[in-house]
Amino acid sequence: MTTPTPSSAHPTDGPSIQIGALVPLTRPGWTEAGRHLLAGLELAARDVNNTGGIAGKPLELIVRDTAADPHRAAAAVDELAHLGVTAMAGEYHSVVARAAAIRADALGLPYLCSSAVLDTLTEQPTEWVARLSPPQSRAWQTYADFLLSAGHTHIAVAAQPSLYWASGTRILRDHFTECGATVTELDMHTLTPTAVCDALANSHATALLLLVGHPEPAVPIVQAVRADQRLSHILIGAPAGQPEFTEWASLLRDSSAAIPFLRYLPEHLTPLGTRAEKALREHLTQAPSFVAFEGYDTITVLAELLRLHGTDRDRTAPPWPHISVEGTRGQIQFSRTPGISVWQWTWPPIQIVDRDPADPDHFRILHSG
Repeated sequence: MTTPTPSSAHPTDGPSIQIGALVPLTRPGWTEAGRHLLAGLELAARDVNNTGGIAGKPLELIVRDTAADPHRAAAAVDELAHLGVTAMAGEYHSVVARAAAIRADALGLPYLCSSAVLDTLTEQPTEWVARLSPPQSRAWQTYADFLLSAGHTHIAVAAQPSLYWASGTRILRDHFTECGATVTELDMHTLTPTAVCDALANSHATALLLLVGHPEPAVPIVQAVRADQRLSHILIGAPAGQPEFTEWASLLRDSSAAIPFLRYLPEHLTPLGTRAEKALREHLTQAPSFVAFEGYDTITVLAELLRLHGTDRDRTAPPWPHISVEGTRGQIQFSRTPGISVWQWTWPPIQIVDRDPADPDHFRILHSG
């Protein structure tokens, strides 16, 4: 993808610099997201190596499958630290990333979280962990403002029990309530898709937000609501981004469209992003999701961190605030954000998009924030 530098700039055949990569590659993890994340991580590592590596040493990814299991992720951090990795990267699921971040912080191991959005990734402020995706409070409030601007003042939320979904429900409820809207919470621990339809028909809600796993129970809920003539006026929304991936479209077909969701892409990619998009598309044999770009940016940032800070594990905390590097989606810099325990990319892009009813393989940008 990038033009190789002269041979003198290529990595030597000596010891590699190892980075641990946490990725959900098996169920119940969101495996399509994991595949895109890993594609981005691997492509960026190849590009770093094609342009000389780090101080002449090649980067090597040591990949571990989390399967969306927080305990498995924490154990993987311990294992990778024992193997001597220089830093940690990746993960998609917020609750899993939180377990990894807490363990990395305890071990004093730099960890750049690629995709997870939970505001509190660690239990206390840390110098060891940073994040590329926007915090959930900012992104989901942007989503709520989009719905409010469209006139939705009676919202229903179908949520499963988990730290991630509970956090999202709280953010939406607090923001909607502050703006004079009402929120009806539907507990998917006890309700069936048919019961959700009955609850919606007996409410004043004009929008139903899916704070549930994919494909179960998200797909059956969409199918039930779309088939219920009483609910033809209901907008279905998925702030967590379930419709981003092709599995959503293949399972729901025409019903996959017109369901707004959050993704973290700018209106225009950087020149680096344009080149990465071409290579990722060829590798994935489909359009890369925003998660693939998050993976690429993760390695781009860690490579710059290692150039600045060195690769010796016995050192002080990494200098996240001194990083300024062009990623695929913009210039990446880190700062402290009130209420956020980790170093945060200050202004990652936010979009609200949906699949076009006229062509479900095409995304419509509805709002940028």
